[in-house]
Amino acid sequence: MSAAQELEQLALRYAEKAVTLDKQGKSDLAIEAYQKAVEALLKIVKLNPNYELNKIYLQRAEAYKRRIAALKSSLHMSPAAGTLEEGTNFEDLILKETPKVTWDEIVGLEDAKKAIKEAIVYPSLRPDLFPLGWPRGILLFGPPGCGKTLLAAAVANEIKAKFIQVDAASIMSKWLGEAEKNVARLFDLARREAKSSPVIIFIDEIDSLVGVRRLEVGGEVRVRNQFLKEMDGVLDKKNPLRVYVIGATNKPWDLDPPFIRRFQKRIYVPPPGYKERLEAFNLYTKPLKLAPDVDLDKLARLTEGYSGSDIMDVCQSVQLKVNSEVFEKYEDYMKAEPRPITMRDFLEILERRKPSITREMLTQYERWSNEFKAL
Repeated sequence: MSAAQELEQLALRYAEKAVTLDKQGKSDLAIEAYQKAVEALLKIVKLNPNYELNKIYLQRAEAYKRRIAALKSSLHMSPAAGTLEEGTNFEDLILKETPKVTWDEIVGLEDAKKAIKEAIVYPSLRPDLFPLGWPRGILLFGPPGCGKTLLAAAVANEIKAKFIQVDAASIMSKWLGEAEKNVARLFDLARREAKSSPVIIFIDEIDSLVGVRRLEVGGEVRVRNQFLKEMDGVLDKKNPLRVYVIGATNKPWDLDPPFIRRFQKRIYVPPPGYKERLEAFNLYTKPLKLAPDVDLDKLARLTEGYSGSDIMDVCQSVQLKVNSEVFEKYEDYMKAEPRPITMRDFLEILERRKPSITREMLTQYERWSNEFKAL
């Protein structure tokens, strides 16, 4: 067993002991156990700086530190002040207003849009036409920055759904033994809200929640089992709910096979092609003052492999470059106007701003898509 594995198991034991002591009201002993769990988690991060679960371990360590502080404070207060923190308040995660994103604001991705409309929008408009039911689990996979979150927001807007956006860390970073309860609370909330309107649960980085792990730590097995149970409840044709689970991942190959099957629609969200990149440049440069020599067609051809997010960053960087001259060259910068953006400005930024997607990455996505896609 590696040092990291030993530390993971040590952190698990200390954390479970801490939670038990905490619930029993044994604050002094709980503080000591929480502290040892924190030390073990931080050692894991230090030993393996690139470990995929470090984000969760750091958040968990911070949660334990806050609990230690609360317990220390409660020792000087009434016993009731030291009660264990409850799980995530998922009610706060419901967007107060339906996302305003529309299909027209999403450049390209016509296959993905069509698949989502067929799976969610059309059945919501005419459920009487779908006696066999319709998909309620949608997986969006592909490189980062290519529109997965925008697609989820657009469909929520289209069907006027309540939108609950969470990530794996918000579920997994709470108290050991509480994470699976967080999953149950999340779906209970969705079922309650679905009585008055459709509900979309959007889980970003879902591979962090239900991915294959070499070693399960901190109740991950219980969380995965609870998630499977909740997904089966959502998918049950005998008990149709207006609850949809949309998962997004940059690492679909990390997903456990049982979870892949629960997502009846598995939709590849690829980087933009030439036409989509040209549309993106037209969209993002529309509010900018461009010089006549700016050739958006050439920029679209030069940015093969760039994601939609990359292209927006390029346009934003050009804007920053030109606007900074106003502050650096003019004493009365409040009255000065920036010069038009030139093609040279774009080319200089492209020299410094390389694509976030490689050919090797695309090959991996395409291979997984060919094996598991379900449009």
